[in-house]
Amino acid sequence: MAHFQVRKLFLLVASWNILMPRVSSLADEVSVVFQGIDNATTLLLSDDGATLYVGARDEVLSLDVSQPGVMTVKRKTVWPPGPENINQCTERGKNEKVDCPNYIRVLQFLNGTHLYACGSHAFKPHSRLFDRETLEFLGSPKEVRGHCPFNPLKRSAAITVDGELYTATTSDYLEKKPSISRYLSKGRNDMTLDSHMSVLEEPTFIKSFFVPSERKVYFFFSEVGKEYTFTEKLTVSRVAQVCTDDVGGEYMLQKRWTTFAKAPLVCQPQRQLPFTVMQDIVALPPPENERADNTLFYGVFSSQWPSAAAASVVCAFQLSDVNAVFSGNYKTYKTETNQWLPQTDKALNIGKCGLLHENGKKLEYVRKTFLTDGKVQAVNRRLALVSADEDYCRIAVQRTKAANGRAYTVLFLLTESGFLHKAVLLGTGHRIIDKTQVFTPPQVMKSLLLSTAKGVVFVGSSEGVTQVPVSLLLQLLYLPGVRFETRPLLCLGHVSWDLCQCVHDCL
Repeated sequence: MAHFQVRKLFLLVASWNILMPRVSSLADEVSVVFQGIDNATTLLLSDDGATLYVGARDEVLSLDVSQPGVMTVKRKTVWPPGPENINQCTERGKNEKVDCPNYIRVLQFLNGTHLYACGSHAFKPHSRLFDRETLEFLGSPKEVRGHCPFNPLKRSAAITVDGELYTATTSDYLEKKPSISRYLSKGRNDMTLDSHMSVLEEPTFIKSFFVPSERKVYFFFSEVGKEYTFTEKLTVSRVAQVCTDDVGGEYMLQKRWTTFAKAPLVCQPQRQLPFTVMQDIVALPPPENERADNTLFYGVFSSQWPSAAAASVVCAFQLSDVNAVFSGNYKTYKTETNQWLPQTDKALNIGKCGLLHENGKKLEYVRKTFLTDGKVQAVNRRLALVSADEDYCRIAVQRTKAANGRAYTVLFLLTESGFLHKAVLLGTGHRIIDKTQVFTPPQVMKSLLLSTAKGVVFVGSSEGVTQVPVSLLLQLLYLPGVRFETRPLLCLGHVSWDLCQCVHDCL
């Protein structure tokens, strides 16, 4: 009996050690670091997962990532600003080495053969097309506005849909004209926001997503909430929408969105201040054969107040909830009082696609009625993850099936100090199961991209690109002393399946 108790105690200690987050560096992992790339801000993976395109400082690269644990250069094209552009940049007081290179901020596939790129180009944005296979220039570069930011440090969002470019960025040197636009439009007007009134207030754009079944592009960002009358500026996180078939009004709002609408996102613990500053967001498609409106958006948020109870939190939002808010009531801006008031004309379908032929009176109403009255609440009105001391800056998410057939959501969270945390979401909360130091010494984090097909996470930094495997999350551990139905956790790769099973069977 005593022998059994000692064995049981040993297994309890072993299982406790298993459940503690493993802390490691890349020296402990089967990882690949590709150095020599300055400011790998933009990452784009080919549909077959074999090629990783990198937008960096003064260059665009394609890396062969078809083989596990290997990254090699396929093509590299240098694209710096000319001397005249650099001189103009420095004459405006900018630093030649820091501000005046060409930082590639947008990389998108236009079709099966063309790659679109837009760079800050010494604070004078330029775009150009590349051959996807050879990275050769196709045509001449074009000076553009509204495609990507002037300031390389300014965040923006861009996505292509059927060869057309949808962007969210500032369109002027002083960063006073934020806009959501469509360019490269095929046989129809390019589109942008109406400039009659201030539609966006000091926004920081984060990401954009296209949902084919909705025929809509969704933009996520944070901005100042002008609907509130506090003495201090209140930051609010938003989701905005535009319909892809929007071509503007026939007589009013010509070449201006008629379907633009924006809604607040609420990421707030009970009886505490909300977390309103969005750092990053990612979409998790629904399981196969489920409706598109079951899509989830996982976002990392921080607080604008230093007294917040946590450094970072993660909230999930469901597309069906987003669409329900956009289908509900709106607020109308009254210029006489500078107030947002509940809409009065509820017969007009604000935010709906297909308003081209509405009369001028109704479109005038649309012009001032684009803020939803309702708010998009987090799923179950709960925070998915809370971190008291980690400043998370990027997120990726994966749904994985465990040995018992149940599906679990795994978050990959990048910290500002250069660690990649792996967390599994459980019914009762979350558990951090692995902490990998991606860079030693720490570097400035630029981008995070998950390839579920390859089973790797790509991390772009100020000095290169790193490939980190996610295969450490594939086995199942059962916690001792808990009912079978409620005790699943992911088993770390450095623990054998025999020990995991033994912990389950023997306790």
